[in-house]
Amino acid sequence: MGFKCGIVGLPNVGKSTIFNALTSAGAEAANFPFCTKDPNVGMVNIPDSRLAELTRVYKPKREIPAIMQFVDIAGLVKGASQGEGLGNQFLSHIRETDAVMHVVRCFEDVNVTHVEGTVNPAHDAEVVNLELALRDLDTLDKKLTKDKKLAGMAASPDSKEAKARVAILERLKVLLDDGKPARLAELTGDETDLIRDLGLLTLKPMFYCANMREDEITTGNAHLEAVKAFAAEQKCDVVVISGKIESEIAELDASEKADFLKEMGLEESGLDRVIRKGFSLLGLQTYFTAGEQETRAWTIHKGDKAPAAAGVIHSDFEKGFIRAETLGFADFQKCGSWQAAKEKGLVRTEGKEYVVQDADIMHFLFNV
Repeated sequence: MGFKCGIVGLPNVGKSTIFNALTSAGAEAANFPFCTKDPNVGMVNIPDSRLAELTRVYKPKREIPAIMQFVDIAGLVKGASQGEGLGNQFLSHIRETDAVMHVVRCFEDVNVTHVEGTVNPAHDAEVVNLELALRDLDTLDKKLTKDKKLAGMAASPDSKEAKARVAILERLKVLLDDGKPARLAELTGDETDLIRDLGLLTLKPMFYCANMREDEITTGNAHLEAVKAFAAEQKCDVVVISGKIESEIAELDASEKADFLKEMGLEESGLDRVIRKGFSLLGLQTYFTAGEQETRAWTIHKGDKAPAAAGVIHSDFEKGFIRAETLGFADFQKCGSWQAAKEKGLVRTEGKEYVVQDADIMHFLFNV
């Protein structure tokens, strides 16, 4: 299991440039609105030094990293929720994503047209957010009308569920009417499950991506401060990135990347920051399997128990789960091998109730 991150924003804020740099997918990037009409999709291998260490020790035939999928969705404009700029089509693409990276332009450049004439990232973000909220409001109002009728019918499991859902939807409606995202309601897991089938856009986890000029990436500017203040009101985080720097990194091999980042005064690439933020937003973590055939990273949710983690490999592993042999990566690294760790009693046998930890190395036993 990987995760799918949708990239949204106004036209000409650098979405496609960033997408191309992060994925090396070659999506068209041009200086005119609606350059992207259909969503571009790119798969990215998630870099992980722990997987590289397992590969170094096991020397397998292949190494398979975890995957992140980026979806570059066409630029949204004012009126998108009513179909402006092919808005309805574009908004539907967002429903298929797990999280949203909202790109805002934080650079001045007279050679790059701004769809509204002037660079104002907080205003830009508000335009996009309002369109998402309006689309959600339309979806919510239709569902609310149906559920109110159902809730008023004779007592039944369906009417009871409808009553519970009406209470949730009315809370969300207050936010959406005010142009605010549904995620600010901070629903419980059970409440979210009750309305999951609505596919509300503003309920998805979101973070802002401030696209900066390369000479301002470490110093920042007034536009970035405006985005940070706006994001704080939305209870969202901000990842700072330079589309130009990422484009240059994409052209380098691994040996050159570290020197280039150091020269730019950066500790890590924008891709690394985006991946870390996505994992954090969605509550994801990684475990590993390793052997002579392959070393592999698997993505699961924090709190997943051993059978669910096994099911990511194959549903039969979860159905027929017996037990798992488990070794923490730190212990593996300290001992130098699985066998050495086993001889020291560090390889554990865990059952169905074991909660898998980040960087666990797992070997599953199952019967089908």
